Amino acid sequence: MASNVFQEVIRDRILYIIGFYTLILAAAIRILPEIAASSENKIFLDFGIVLMSVIALIVAVFIGTGLVNKEIEKRTILVLIAKPISRSEFITGKYFGLSAVLAVLITIMTVIYLGFLQVAHVPHGTASILIAIVFLFLQISLINALAISFGSFTSSLLAVILTFAVYLMGNISQDLLKFGRLSRNPGIEHLTQALYLILPDLSRLDLKNHAVYGLQALPSPTAMMANAGYGLLYSSMLLAIAILIFSRREF
Repeated sequence: MASNVFQEVIRDRILYIIGFYTLILAAAIRILPEIAASSENKIFLDFGIVLMSVIALIVAVFIGTGLVNKEIEKRTILVLIAKPISRSEFITGKYFGLSAVLAVLITIMTVIYLGFLQVAHVPHGTASILIAIVFLFLQISLINALAISFGSFTSSLLAVILTFAVYLMGNISQDLLKFGRLSRNPGIEHLTQALYLILPDLSRLDLKNHAVYGLQALPSPTAMMANAGYGLLYSSMLLAIAILIFSRREF
């Protein structure tokens, strides 16, 4: 199942996005020195990772939310569930297949990104960038699980909207928690605490600023392992929810 998803997505020419990424980086590396005379290196370092995350996010959301619905709309789901494959294998196969595509995309974009940094002689910490990219993949994998979860019980359009909404809220979940504490209102504080527990804390998996400003600013190895475990655990919980919901659907 995962292999079929991987081949299907690759067949849809998704890797042409890599050409778009290369063109944008080539344009940025020429334009940025003209608009940022003193800090163009850090801006380019930041821009390359941000562009990579945006592209991977779009792929995860728009493809992930449609993986299940496309099978339902084409009625091919009836053929698949009639075969000796469980519904849990169906969901996990979709997830791992798209995760493999995202891994390929992010790996190739990382090589291109590092190539531009080397050619343009932009000072950078390769180790910190690679660590940030690994955590970017964990974050996008979580969004992939979220998109498939929403796509398992809603329409593709609604699933896209919900996934983007949770992504945006997940990036400010820590700020919501701080806002609740500053408000000194018990009701608001309980609400923000509940939202923080429910929403994914995506800031734990965002090491972009650490990569731009150097390896010394990275969290401790223990903290990074805990954050990586958090991302994997949250993704597993989302897949478990998706499997539970999908197993009760009637076709």
